[in-house]
Amino acid sequence: MKISDCNNIMDFRRIARRRLPSPVFNYLDGGADDEWTLGRNTTAFDDYELLPAQLSDVSSINLKTKLFGEAVDWPVMISPTGASKLFHAAGEPAVVRAAEKFGMVYSLSALATTTIEDAATASQGPKMFQIYILKDRGLTAEFVSRCRSAGYKALCLTVDTPVPGNRERDAVYGFTSGRVPLKSIPSWLRHPGWLYRALVKKDLEMVNLASSDRPSQQGDMSLLEYFNDQLDRSLTWKDVEWLASEWNGPLVIKGVQTVADCRNSANSGATAVMLSNHGGRQLEAAPAPVDCIADVADALHDRLEIICDGGIRRGTHVVKALALGASACSIGRGYLYPLAAGGQAGVERGLTLLRAEVERTMALMGCDSVRKLGASFIRRRG
Repeated sequence: MKISDCNNIMDFRRIARRRLPSPVFNYLDGGADDEWTLGRNTTAFDDYELLPAQLSDVSSINLKTKLFGEAVDWPVMISPTGASKLFHAAGEPAVVRAAEKFGMVYSLSALATTTIEDAATASQGPKMFQIYILKDRGLTAEFVSRCRSAGYKALCLTVDTPVPGNRERDAVYGFTSGRVPLKSIPSWLRHPGWLYRALVKKDLEMVNLASSDRPSQQGDMSLLEYFNDQLDRSLTWKDVEWLASEWNGPLVIKGVQTVADCRNSANSGATAVMLSNHGGRQLEAAPAPVDCIADVADALHDRLEIICDGGIRRGTHVVKALALGASACSIGRGYLYPLAAGGQAGVERGLTLLRAEVERTMALMGCDSVRKLGASFIRRRG
């Protein structure tokens, strides 16, 4: 199967499974505990029906909107995901360039395999940097300063990781356990190019940590161990206020799901929230992001931009989220499967398909602009 044969996002998953060592694919594909939340993120969209307004003029469909004060061509953005070079040698720059072609906001992870500065120069499109408030506040402040100098439009603070989630697939396949199960060895050996990049080129380093002098006191710890040790369980909304004052620009809080936490986000200086459960990789039994939208939008639509982050696989999912009150949606696996399948060409093919699905859904619903989407176009089943 070639990327040109793919008809939807999940088709790319089948190619990605072949092209990646099984421990890497399962790291990408897996979630926490029994992976109920992971599955629910997508299946929750099935609980909503779209209500068409027939005999409406849909000769032209307008998907343009604004996000973080920036004009975007459609209300879908690239979610921050770590270490894109795990999945394809082209890594983050390939996705940055694809996002620019499609008029989207690109988000760089703090745990990326491309530096803040290199990602910034890969395209002229708007970019957001995903950040953590670490025990070493000086390192967090350094990242803020680097983003400001590199021209990033927004910061995204992830708040749902006081500790790493229990991702059992990683242990089963030996991705992060420090041991390689016998059953995984043949898969590693079938992918010598991946091993060369990882072991010889050392192309998978968390370069934004490595490029700072501050982790130099890590001793014998690896960068990943150092990062996990830096996760601060004592964070409160006062720390968000500190980050907002340090950044003084669009600030997104990622990992909130309740009206109370979204209100706290606004009160602490945030301008947007990403309704997210970390792709089902942190708290098992957390609600699906789509189920959180309506309550948050009813309470805070005039104070926050609302981004649905999780489970987006189809254009209908995007339209449902917008009709419920989201300002935009973000995709993680929705672009990582295409990246693993075919690099930048894969991402562009995936985005082409997803955007076409959004436009087709809008036309079939009788709605000619994303700005007109609202409660009249959607209902919950039952």
